[in-house]
Amino acid sequence: MILNAIIEDSFGQSDFLSGISELHAIDILNRGNRIRLKSGQILFHQGDPAHKSFLVLNGRLKLIKLHEEGKEAILRYIGPGEMTAIISVFKEKEYPATAETIGVTEAVGWDKQTMVQLMLDYPPLAVNMLRCTINRLDELQSRYLEICTEQVEQRISRALLRIMKQSGRRAEDGIHIDFPLSRQELADYTGTTVYTVSRILSTWEKKGWIKSKREQIIVCDPHSLVLFSEPP
Repeated sequence: MILNAIIEDSFGQSDFLSGISELHAIDILNRGNRIRLKSGQILFHQGDPAHKSFLVLNGRLKLIKLHEEGKEAILRYIGPGEMTAIISVFKEKEYPATAETIGVTEAVGWDKQTMVQLMLDYPPLAVNMLRCTINRLDELQSRYLEICTEQVEQRISRALLRIMKQSGRRAEDGIHIDFPLSRQELADYTGTTVYTVSRILSTWEKKGWIKSKREQIIVCDPHSLVLFSEPP
């Protein structure tokens, strides 16, 4: 059954399936189309008609917005148990960003007609989808305010804490961000330059707050990052 593809933690943490019994979740997931992609493949392209919304089972998606000048901005990382493209599908619009896989990724997709029928069959899904949408909009609003009002150092610390909360794996030497995260990607995510990110991470590494290698970041002292990210 398709539910077997979801690790136990992901099922328990999925807002989309919150309050849904395992038996009903199996039916919901089996009514979608299961997709398995290799690392670096595209699930959907910015500008394509939004035919399906997706739930990530395992792996991860990177949502990339391409500007007219050719610059890229990373909007969000979508991890196991999280949904993407809900609003675009229901509004029958185009996908506003490109979804690229990080590592081998499995997802389930539903078209609008199927989602509407699922919500009629399982009313808690409608509440869950509304909650997911509101949380996503709140996060985007917070990030917009960060870019408009905060210093770049604060933006980077908040970004690391946000990613750590979503994708952190605790180990003896700190909390590992459990997917490859380059300095260029962190710059694209926080609206700054790779030079600035490199300078700031090097400073924090000397202070013992983080450890960084090629495409790997370990948060050693999250408390210091939290204090640094807060306004004086």
